[in-house]
Amino acid sequence: MQNRFPILVPLAIGGLLALVLLLLLPRDWLGKWSLTGPLRRQFITENPPRPPQGGDGSGAETVHAPDLMAVDPKWAEASAAVMEMLRRRLEDKDARGKEALITFKDEAAYRRFLERAGGGLKVLGKLDDFNTVRVAYDSLDDLHKDILGNAADYGDISANYYAYMPDVPAQEERAAQTEVAFGDAMLPFLGVFGDHSGWGKGVTVAVLDSGVAADAGIPASQLKYIDIGLGTVGSGSEDGHGTAVGYLVNQVAPGADILSIRVTGADGVSDLFTLAQGIRTAVDSGVSAVNISLGAYQNSLVLSAAIAYAAERGVLVVAAGGNDQAAQLTWPAADARVVSVGAVDALGQQATFSNSGENLSLTAPGYGIYTPWLGGDRIVFDGTSASSPIVAGAIAALLSVNPGLTTEQAAGYLKQYSSDGGAPGADASYGSGILNLGWVMNSSNPNYFDTAVSSQYYNNRTGQMEIVVQNRSGQGVNGLQLQVSGGNGGTQNLVNLPLMAAGASYVVAVPIDQSAVNSASGASVQARLINPPGLTDAQPSNNQRASVISKK
Repeated sequence: MQNRFPILVPLAIGGLLALVLLLLLPRDWLGKWSLTGPLRRQFITENPPRPPQGGDGSGAETVHAPDLMAVDPKWAEASAAVMEMLRRRLEDKDARGKEALITFKDEAAYRRFLERAGGGLKVLGKLDDFNTVRVAYDSLDDLHKDILGNAADYGDISANYYAYMPDVPAQEERAAQTEVAFGDAMLPFLGVFGDHSGWGKGVTVAVLDSGVAADAGIPASQLKYIDIGLGTVGSGSEDGHGTAVGYLVNQVAPGADILSIRVTGADGVSDLFTLAQGIRTAVDSGVSAVNISLGAYQNSLVLSAAIAYAAERGVLVVAAGGNDQAAQLTWPAADARVVSVGAVDALGQQATFSNSGENLSLTAPGYGIYTPWLGGDRIVFDGTSASSPIVAGAIAALLSVNPGLTTEQAAGYLKQYSSDGGAPGADASYGSGILNLGWVMNSSNPNYFDTAVSSQYYNNRTGQMEIVVQNRSGQGVNGLQLQVSGGNGGTQNLVNLPLMAAGASYVVAVPIDQSAVNSASGASVQARLINPPGLTDAQPSNNQRASVISKK
């Protein structure tokens, strides 16, 4: 099944009141009035508000909305504009009704709100570390009144948007390709052979999803739960998503503990507040990595604060990049502090649906992978939702083998020792490359050899097929030869490659017969890498590739 993942769509309006004032009030008026700080106190001192009925005018720091409107009619206009903008953003069919997420400028402002909240404003949840509350309101007037009376306290206001299946944004134009499913062959593709049962031992990975069921085959002693108010495992038609995700972490790092935190409700959707709450809960529980196979095409202050909270405590957030063939990553994957993951098929090609983006960290298997679901079912799982937990498991595996590493260092090694996808080096489609656990685990082993035809792609500008050879060994290799068949007139050439240092790539360009490209059958190119005598290749299966280029 094609697994497109939910979207979180925050629409923050921090600074909204200041913006409205800037647009509606005259410049000299703004010179006297500011939402915060000394200018606010100065204006109130020079222009004391009309005292409430029966009052004496004392307490210049107490400002009431009706009094501000009486000081200058422009304030009434600005206030009405704020009300209308709040209504458009908070009263949205895609958000939880009569709810708002409010982040205050500092802890003191946050505490003041908690003390005064009541009546028409009900606190449904709070994140003390982020000075953020989830609030239900009886009427938007109640929230509006609090904003006007305490504008200096507010940092950000947004609707509590649902997490749901997104509309597809503008797609990149990509060449048609035949994609090959992984089935049960994901581990050999990653270079994992033999017993790796100890990988991940002593490391905990949090899975923020629909809940990881026992169906995932994870030993009971390694599967733990924290209920943040939504239960542990959903039972809806799409709630097997978390079980599939947890299974993939376990496949790569069988010794790791899995902390399942359900962030979706009975309706199968989540919201911004709950995702941030899940991140903070996971971090406070002592995990090393947090996997998030959810995404959004807009960021929010509360999500950013949760990511910062994790980063400051050495916890790595790993997130899916998106399944919409878009030229942008979803959040939180688009955040530079997050390890963002795209998907490839069993040939190492970028999956057609996998989003691209300049902040993409890595790609990993994400097409046609067999995983468990709820009720003992077994499915074919597609998407960056699958790729992300594979990388999270790789982080856990590397940390367990090298306990002195930080999570950031572990992520750096995965990027450094990744297989080239497309052209050599980092790019928006593959990130630093394709996850290669066999290489990263043997990067300092001088007896480990893996030479490969890493990729081959057609360069439209030059009319050539570019074949990329990569040395993924623990030392340099001399004496490699590349046998190329096809191209111009179906000729066969033997190319002697120079000494290739460990990690080096070399590109062989093959001219392509354009008449063949335009023919019904297209132009075919085959490349086979020949190792020098006596070299034992750990993965000889990656020493050859074949492609057909056709414009038909």
